[in-house]
Amino acid sequence: MKSSLINKRRPKIAVIGGGTGLPVILKSLKEKDADVTAIVTVADDGGSSGALRKSFNAVPPGDLRNVLIALSEIPELQKEIFQYRFKSQDEALSGHTIGNLIIQATADMRGNIYDAVQLLAKMMHVKGHVYPAAEEPLVLHARYMDGSTQTGESQIPKGGKMIDYVAVSCVERRKPVQASRKVISAIMDADMVVLGPGSLFTSILPNLMIPDIGKAVMETEANVVYISNIMTQLGETEGLSDADHLRVLHKHLGERFVDIAITNIGLVPDQYIDQEANEEYLLQVEHDFRGLSEEVPLIISDDFLELTPKGVYHDGEKVAEEIFRTAFNSQRKIKQYFENN
Repeated sequence: MKSSLINKRRPKIAVIGGGTGLPVILKSLKEKDADVTAIVTVADDGGSSGALRKSFNAVPPGDLRNVLIALSEIPELQKEIFQYRFKSQDEALSGHTIGNLIIQATADMRGNIYDAVQLLAKMMHVKGHVYPAAEEPLVLHARYMDGSTQTGESQIPKGGKMIDYVAVSCVERRKPVQASRKVISAIMDADMVVLGPGSLFTSILPNLMIPDIGKAVMETEANVVYISNIMTQLGETEGLSDADHLRVLHKHLGERFVDIAITNIGLVPDQYIDQEANEEYLLQVEHDFRGLSEEVPLIISDDFLELTPKGVYHDGEKVAEEIFRTAFNSQRKIKQYFENN
């Protein structure tokens, strides 16, 4: 990656993932005027997305909806309408968001999810590009440490076991798993590829386990950045440090491919720590500097916390600032460090 190229234009940043943390980073990168491409997971099978997926055998729209909103420049009231979720009293529409229904309707009209998202991106004045990771729904499979297995993104964390490995398949198992249009070129042409933040096994790895996406992430000349989660997740990462998260990523692709780790060292207040097990977050992810240094050549650690009434999130502006600073200052792929040391 040549800094002279970056200085002549907005840096191209490809962000891969899903879940609630990803839109925070995307919105901040948009506000910094980056040339952003979001590559969004399509393995979700729970909630409104899962219901629509089952009814229409369609790509789950929920993560795509949140990313479109994060990069959209339509008025706030229109965003609120798009994000509105019907109340439980309405049996037919209970739990569905208007945005999910619009995405599904547009996919029916256009015949595929890719064209639907591109049309909606234009209608919503999206600043950047939004691509589903694949153009058909994927099934997530997990193998636990004890050798047992489970299928389904929403079911895997409920196993109550440590996950060893995940893989994806098409609903029709004989069909090859392929990346969506323009995804590979976006990764190969990027100045920086960002993974996360998001659920390690159910939001980030489902994308990387698409063979041509994993291959592109390992072969791109862009620096690959991993944004470590702030909190552990029940059924996924309890007990894992930030270094353990990276070890899992590298194990899945068979080599150390992440160049930069962005990790939080701010202390999460006690009132934000869940004292009782639920379906989401547990404790703060432990910072392991020595372990990280064995996995990546560059570690960016700081207090990246943003405390909100809804929970603990990354300070999107602060993380985006670090991404920009690194993008502009990196003159060659940091990964070469491991090749020469």
